[in-house]
Amino acid sequence: MTQINADFSARAVSHAGEAPWVAAPAPGVERRMLDRMGGEVARATSLVRFAPGSAFPSHIHKGGEEFLVLEGVFQDEQGDFPAGSYVRNPPLSSHAPSAPEGATLFVKLWQFDAEDRASVRINTNRCERKNAAGRQDVSVIPLHRDAREEVRIEVWKPGAQVSIEKHEGLEILVLEGGFHEGDELFARHSWLRLPPSQDLRAMAGLEGTRVWMKLGHLSVAPTGPSA
Repeated sequence: MTQINADFSARAVSHAGEAPWVAAPAPGVERRMLDRMGGEVARATSLVRFAPGSAFPSHIHKGGEEFLVLEGVFQDEQGDFPAGSYVRNPPLSSHAPSAPEGATLFVKLWQFDAEDRASVRINTNRCERKNAAGRQDVSVIPLHRDAREEVRIEVWKPGAQVSIEKHEGLEILVLEGGFHEGDELFARHSWLRLPPSQDLRAMAGLEGTRVWMKLGHLSVAPTGPSA
């Protein structure tokens, strides 16, 4: 069993370019593992890079799959998903994904409620941002919300001071720009996970930043996938 950043009571970080790309079973597909519990079937958070023309054979996601397309165009039977597309494929869904021209995705596996059957398809490029209530210099694009978690894109203005407290777990992937947490710089495609015991204190860079964010999902310690 592979264990990467599997202590969910601790802060976890992966800075862009520091973690290696690891070959996936499908030719031309590589993964940069951010957190992982399990073998080839795993509760996992990863960056996944498809070389042009690469593909996975049709398969079932027993534990569900959530992804955001970061670069290129991703395809399956549901159509084309350009960069900026946010997708939730619920447990027991199936597809045969490919990327004829190449693509990079942020992917989360085996992190759904077992009874969740809601599919989500959002092209965030077409969404209007909303001012975040009570949070100056922050706007949001809501992506998903249920009893377990909230997912959204946040845009922080240049130099914005961002604080989030009492969050029951927080996870951030930098999409554009960057931010500082203390003396640590998070650049594009850097990843941060904070446990419920640790508040976020961040400052956006001089160009501002755009981040994918998940909240509330660590109120119960995660476990690896069932059989």
